[in-house]
Amino acid sequence: MKKPKIILLILLVGALLVSGFQCKIFPQSKTLVNKVKPITLNYWRVNDGPDNFSDIILSFRKVYSHININYQQFRPEEYEMALLEAWAEDRGPDIFSIPNDWLGKYEIKILPMPQEISVGRQVLTGTIKKDYKVILETKKIPTTREFKEAYVDTVFQDVYRQNKLWGLPLALDTLALYYNRDLLNNAKIVDPPKTWQEFVEDVRLTTIKDRNGDIIQSGVAMGTANNVPNSVAILSLLMLQNETQMIAPSGIGTAIEGSLLSDSNYYPGEEALRFYTDFANPTKETYSWNKRISDALEMFVQGKSAFFIGNSTYLDTIRTSAPKLNFDIAKMPQIEGSIKEINYANYWVEVAAKKTIYPNEAWNFLLFMSDPLNVKSYLDRAKHPTAHRALIKGQLEDMDLAPFADEVLTAKSWYLGKDYKAVEIFFKQMINDVLDGKKSIKEAIGFCAQQVNQTY
Repeated sequence: MKKPKIILLILLVGALLVSGFQCKIFPQSKTLVNKVKPITLNYWRVNDGPDNFSDIILSFRKVYSHININYQQFRPEEYEMALLEAWAEDRGPDIFSIPNDWLGKYEIKILPMPQEISVGRQVLTGTIKKDYKVILETKKIPTTREFKEAYVDTVFQDVYRQNKLWGLPLALDTLALYYNRDLLNNAKIVDPPKTWQEFVEDVRLTTIKDRNGDIIQSGVAMGTANNVPNSVAILSLLMLQNETQMIAPSGIGTAIEGSLLSDSNYYPGEEALRFYTDFANPTKETYSWNKRISDALEMFVQGKSAFFIGNSTYLDTIRTSAPKLNFDIAKMPQIEGSIKEINYANYWVEVAAKKTIYPNEAWNFLLFMSDPLNVKSYLDRAKHPTAHRALIKGQLEDMDLAPFADEVLTAKSWYLGKDYKAVEIFFKQMINDVLDGKKSIKEAIGFCAQQVNQTY
């Protein structure tokens, strides 16, 4: 009498399963399964090839196997237009990278970090019988203090705006002083300069002119606008070191034309501009460069320039172009007697697109990628200085990265407006106006400040 009941029970259960009863009993399981449906995050960058991110992406996919990362690299000259065209056609990336001074310009395209994110993933469970189980991770975002303590100071000042965190940097580059060891040895210069006063003397000793006063060996490529890479950054650094008010007291616009409050007769911005342009002024003892000379990097690679100012990305280019060049790298000179070291920051920020349909997954990847344990593989492969305080000591042991890593804690940037590309044009115009005699230093810097303020 018991067998028919057992058979009837089995048939009843089978009928319920076929009718979809399982989904009704476990509605949460269906929701969780949807959380691990395969998706692709499109990630756009400029500076680094996909090989530099292979370890990070592989590690990420081991945890989140349903999320594929489609990494796409662009040439610098085509990148911004590619972004604009993609956004216009609603096919933009989920994650993209921009220079830190573009944040104001593209703020409306960026999704700030949420207070928390929820992401599904599959985990292997069981001891004898293995099976995959879907779990939902709810992650609390690092607090403002935790973020500030994790990164060097300039990152927080640049990226944290309007009480929101707009992105995360993977690296932080700085300007450093490349120098030709052979040319310094020939000039009996024992060590690279630590102050600008020493720098001026070393430039004088390493600049060689012919009978007509034409430069045949340059001490340094400085003073001009267009044939000096990073000319705007170098001038900005000089202004920052000289305590120029790069940001107006109101926080909107610049006050580079202003005087110091303690001395109304001293204009630090003007003095920085004068110091810079003197290197291209034939009447000055620092004269070592002019508009007629070819590109600064080319001169240095050819062994015709003692010093070259640039960030870490030039290292591979110099080694590839001139494998026999005997050169080294030193920290940037500082103002003699100054108790405050100031260097110049140049870096990119990884951000999530405002229109991404995968906001949780995008920010989850950003957090995973920028974690010190994960980002280290990228930094080691790409040979970039770190933005993380926790990784600085390790990079100080790296012969190539040490000068840059030693500067990141004191590195600053300044522009918080909406159009840094325009600011670069204004700064270069200011330099050219002085060199061409179109404006006095006071007139040129005043006109530049007016133009910069319009970008706010």
